[in-house]
This record gives sequence, structure tokens and C-alpha cells, in this order.
Amino acid sequence: MDRNFAEFAALLGLPDFQPGWVWLVGAGPGDPGLITALGLHAIAHADFILYDALVDETLLKAARPGAGMIFAGKRAGVRSCKQEDISSLLADLAREGHRVLRLKGGDPFVFGRGGEEAQNLARDAVPFRIVPGITAGIGGLAYAGIPLTHRDTNASVTFLTGHGADGQLPPHDWEALAKGAPTLVLYMARKQAGAIADALIAAGRERHETAAIVGNATRADQQVIVTTLDNLAAAAEQSPATSIIVIGANVRLRHELDWLTRTAITLDPS
Repeated sequence: MDRNFAEFAALLGLPDFQPGWVWLVGAGPGDPGLITALGLHAIAHADFILYDALVDETLLKAARPGAGMIFAGKRAGVRSCKQEDISSLLADLAREGHRVLRLKGGDPFVFGRGGEEAQNLARDAVPFRIVPGITAGIGGLAYAGIPLTHRDTNASVTFLTGHGADGQLPPHDWEALAKGAPTLVLYMARKQAGAIADALIAAGRERHETAAIVGNATRADQQVIVTTLDNLAAAAEQSPATSIIVIGANVRLRHELDWLTRTAITLDPS
């Protein structure tokens, strides 16, 4: 392609990143190539970039010279930046007339605190834009060769978190979840994998139902563990800290659709 990115951005009619604005941008689940054109456009024009722990720092090389880089990552169970401090800094930098980019892993509005940050900006009368990204529950499963939906296995899917604000298992309606959706995708659920499996089995899910844990989704060190619901806790112990769990019959399609073979571990359900 002969056009440079600036020409391509003009061709697409991408909006200007105005001074005094905050853009909340989803960087995708890990592979830097999954950033959207609008996300890359934001990186190239930002004065300050506040980025998360799950953002591939290769993307920061697309920033303009002199742009300020501020790590603002938050990880469950790890001492990290306070959410209120991050929100205040976003607003303060924007009020100073800077173009402020909040670069978040996955999608800002899918278990990413983007809604909280946007609410604070709205309350402070700071203009903002939301730039969606590919969430791990979609992109990570695609890289694992597991379709989120398939006509032969499921016509619905449920996304849920594996821990609440206190780090404990959330008070989900497990009976409704067990019966309501053939495919469950769980974020931040590795530490609670055993409790989740027990709750679902007690609510009526088949203990030998196929499940998978996708660790470091879409990255070069991606790891996929295929297992069963009753062996989910053991599988979680072997998975990376950053993992996503999927439960359902569509996991079985991986044996045909594993287009990206990296590190695959199959645990003996016996």
C-alpha cells in the first residue's frame, strides 16, 4: 500500500483529536495488530497516553515524538494505581488543554472500568470519545479456534466476571446461568475456577461438559488448555494469570478450527 497512515486516515474521514478531549480507546486483547484504525489514529495524535498493563507497548511506538507516557495499569490482587487517581489525572490533563488518550486492553466498556472513567469525565464536564476495541472474550476465543457461536452448538452466549469488586466470587444467579446460555465466557475467573465449576454443576450443568482456558490470549505465548467442567480448577492452576474461560459445546470445535497452533495442553478428564 503506497499511502501512509495520515492519508489513509483522511480517506476514512477519521475525526480530529481535539485539545481538551479524552479518548478512551480499546487496544484489543493483546496482539497489537488488532488495534482499530481509529485507535491507532488516537495514539498518533495524543499528547498524553495513560496505558494499561495489558496493552502491548509496541503500540506506544506509534505515538508522536514528545508524547507523555503514563503507566496506569490495574491488576486484580496486585498493588496498582488507584482508580480515583487515574480518573482525576485524565480530567486534569484535559483541562490543561492536552489531547489525552486512555489506552485500555480489550474494550473499554467490557469489564474494563471504562464506564466508571467516562462517568467521571461526564460529571467533570470534560468532553470524551469512546473507541471500542476487540474484547478478549471474542478475540481470544477466535485465536484459540473456538467460535463464540455456531449453529450446531449454541444460539446465545453469556459474558460474566469471575470475581467482584472485593475479589470474591460474585453472587451470580448460578441456576439461571446454568440453564440460560449454552456458552459461558468468564473474565477474571482463574482464581475462582473451582468455585465456579462447583456452582454450575450444583445448578445442573453436566460435570463432563467441555471447557477451555485461554491464557495470554492472542499473544505470542498464548496457551490453550482444553478440559472439562469438573476439572476446571486443576486446569486453572496450569494457566497464566491473565486467562479467560469458556464453557460449552463449541469448545469441541477447536480440534478442527485451531488455525493458530502455539502451546496447547489437553488435560485428561479422568
